[in-house]
Amino acid sequence: MIVELTVENLAIIEHSKLELGRGFTALTGETGAGKSLLIDAINLALGERADVDLVRTGAAKASVSVVFDLSNEPETLTKCQELGFAVEDCTLYIQREVLAEGRSQCRVGGKLTPVSILKQLGALLVDLHGQHDHQSLMDQERHLGFLDDWIGKPAHEARTLVEASYTVAEDAKRRLTSLRTGVRDREHRLDLLRFQVKEIEDVAPVAGEFEELETRLSRLKNAEKLATAAFGALDQVSDQESSAVELLGTGIRALEDVLRFDSSVEELLAPLRTALIEAEEAARAIRSYAESLESDPNELEIVASRIDSLKRLRRKYGEDEGQILAFLEKAKNELALLEDSETSEADMLQAVAFAQARLAADCAVLTELRVERAKEFGSLVEAQLRELAMERAQFGVDIQSKTPEADGADRVELFFSANVGEPAKPLTKIASGGEISRVMLAIKTAMAGRAGVPTLIFDEVDAGLGGRAAATVAKKLSELAEHYQVLVISHLPQIASRAKTQFQIEKTTEFERVRTGVRLLTDSERIHEIARMLAGDHVTDTAIANAKDMLSLN
Repeated sequence: MIVELTVENLAIIEHSKLELGRGFTALTGETGAGKSLLIDAINLALGERADVDLVRTGAAKASVSVVFDLSNEPETLTKCQELGFAVEDCTLYIQREVLAEGRSQCRVGGKLTPVSILKQLGALLVDLHGQHDHQSLMDQERHLGFLDDWIGKPAHEARTLVEASYTVAEDAKRRLTSLRTGVRDREHRLDLLRFQVKEIEDVAPVAGEFEELETRLSRLKNAEKLATAAFGALDQVSDQESSAVELLGTGIRALEDVLRFDSSVEELLAPLRTALIEAEEAARAIRSYAESLESDPNELEIVASRIDSLKRLRRKYGEDEGQILAFLEKAKNELALLEDSETSEADMLQAVAFAQARLAADCAVLTELRVERAKEFGSLVEAQLRELAMERAQFGVDIQSKTPEADGADRVELFFSANVGEPAKPLTKIASGGEISRVMLAIKTAMAGRAGVPTLIFDEVDAGLGGRAAATVAKKLSELAEHYQVLVISHLPQIASRAKTQFQIEKTTEFERVRTGVRLLTDSERIHEIARMLAGDHVTDTAIANAKDMLSLN
């Protein structure tokens, strides 16, 4: 779960820090105060596209730091270990910076990390539903994922087998197609593949090296400035008269001379001796750093040339070194196939038939599991919908066959009806915006404790709701918070009042600059904020009384 979020110079947020806990947290404030910017910040930290327009005007960079507690997330801990990220005491640190000049950097556990890896990790940490993200239910292609996530581990294990079988089958078909390629096309392809393999192998890229090379290049370009600064600091610390080390030593000796007259002077000496030791250690470190700096034109040229070579490969073969190496592996495999003149078409046909049979068998197992569990899933979601003020709602899962793919041989579609007497029809064709929000919440509630990431974030899940529907949504969010960390941006007092903690987002103007701030509300402040949400700008005694009543039910 998220335990701390720090945002600096992101749009109108100059500096905000939130310390979060378990359970249900509400984020409230006036329209336009910047509530959704916090969602943008978390999205950014988890690998979404970095937009330079998010950098606050006049700032050199925007920064988002998120601290996660993974003590109850063994799967994520394992993933971090596989990727080589430092996780101390089950605490993971993620930082994303967007520079005003257009570049961005990601660090996980202090280690520079490609955005693609960050997104993989983020998918295990946070499930974020923005104001329009519930529209994922309107994409029929994503319905399969909802069913499989609810089924949980058995479905994921079966899908893993299907994905592996599909990869083998597709590879076998590609081999057969390549084998059947005409001689002229084959030779042309061989020449191209050999050139591509040689070009990449000559450079021999290493995953993640580009960012390190850029840092190294900057150091080489500015070696003289860095050395001047380092030696200047060294003079002040130890190398010149009246340096810090010399002055500390003089002070220590002066006190030692009078120590025999008053033993309590020893208490004064202790911090000075510690300071002297640290100053001497600092001087040694500065000296070592300064002496390591060397303006080497040859190395500068080598590093710059290396960066140019990597940029050339990125333009041709992938956005980063990982994609380039993946392209190389694929090209080498195809090259080996084309160069193997002894492979016969009969062998390939047999391999294709065997791989497709294996895929069909694995898909059949997955289909049986989905069909068996789909009815239970539909009944649970339907029951949740009825508790969300949709007493006559019908919900079901329709499963049809399709050509086997990496996700199986099933086309899954959710069916829904909100009105009595109306048969359930495809959800994507009949549900309104408010109904979609409640269907999504019903699905999340049905999945509580079974599958999903530790943190759920809802940005205005209450859109289009009011009265009884809002109260039932608030109840469901409270139920979710028993299994997840739940963060909700809301305009409705019925929802905010059910939260365990509440933050207020405020927009102010200081020195003709707009700033958004976030603060944790005290119990008395929550009463006034809920009253404001009830009554608007003119908060009456009645609104205050109503706010107290709503909070007392929490």
